[in-house]
Amino acid sequence: MAAPDPTLPSPYQTGLTGRCPRCGEGRLFHGFLALRPQCEVCGLEYGFADSADGPAVFIMLIAGFAVLGAALFVEITYEPPIWLHLVMWLPLAVIVCVGLLRPMKGLAVALQFANKAGEGRSRP
Repeated sequence: MAAPDPTLPSPYQTGLTGRCPRCGEGRLFHGFLALRPQCEVCGLEYGFADSADGPAVFIMLIAGFAVLGAALFVEITYEPPIWLHLVMWLPLAVIVCVGLLRPMKGLAVALQFANKAGEGRSRP
């Protein structure tokens, strides 16, 4: 296994903050989730990045565990009416999912760059 390049910024820091994985300065996104075509500082083209559904799957698992666990705890402890559960947990689930989506997508792109990930190729 190859050692990470010490000249690159941390993929975790750049990914979670939405910065370029090569220079750490340029912005990764324009809009909420759309990737820029390239970094405005170092010129790195983001065509290599394909986060697909990976971030969404992890977010659903994390948010589902946290929100459902809290909802079950509240139900067993206080037994509130169902309308109160809906008012409390649906907005919280949406906020957690939307709040984590951009940092997780940035992390996926930064880790792809740091690990030189690409499409699998078969040998001729």
